[in-house]
Amino acid sequence: MTLEELEEQIARFDALLRPIAQRPIDMTDPDWSTKLQSAPPPLEEAGIRDEALATARAALREYARADDQLRVALRALYERYQSFRWAAFVPTDATEQGFRTALVQLSLRDQGSDTRDELLALWEECRIAREAGIDVGQALREVAAMSSDIDKYGMGSMRTILLKTAQDN
Repeated sequence: MTLEELEEQIARFDALLRPIAQRPIDMTDPDWSTKLQSAPPPLEEAGIRDEALATARAALREYARADDQLRVALRALYERYQSFRWAAFVPTDATEQGFRTALVQLSLRDQGSDTRDELLALWEECRIAREAGIDVGQALREVAAMSSDIDKYGMGSMRTILLKTAQDN
């Protein structure tokens, strides 16, 4: 799939997801949390689950095998289409390949809208992988090599975050 084809699909899905992603939450409602948790997942609510996940998987495959220039372009797509980035998480499992896929997703999202959220996701993925007996350090270093060196929010670049996590594990 070309970058243009990926962008066309991601843009279409982003437009369908945007009203869901930007829907206000009335935090004065005492049941706001229950209502939020009982709502269908965004991809299902938009009726695009299978198609959107297929597109996200294609983006991950391209990102994992791309050169630096294409990776920059793919990260830019995920930055531009924030509703798609927010909703289109490829599910992973507690295997080496699942852990690597989770890391590649983190790298592609490139800190998303908030580095703190991405750090929590990274640490949780590492915890799950360690409990499954996976050598997290090797995968972290491999994915760090394909990650951005730009410090977007003052907490380090995705590359330095992944390398620091590898060092700590």
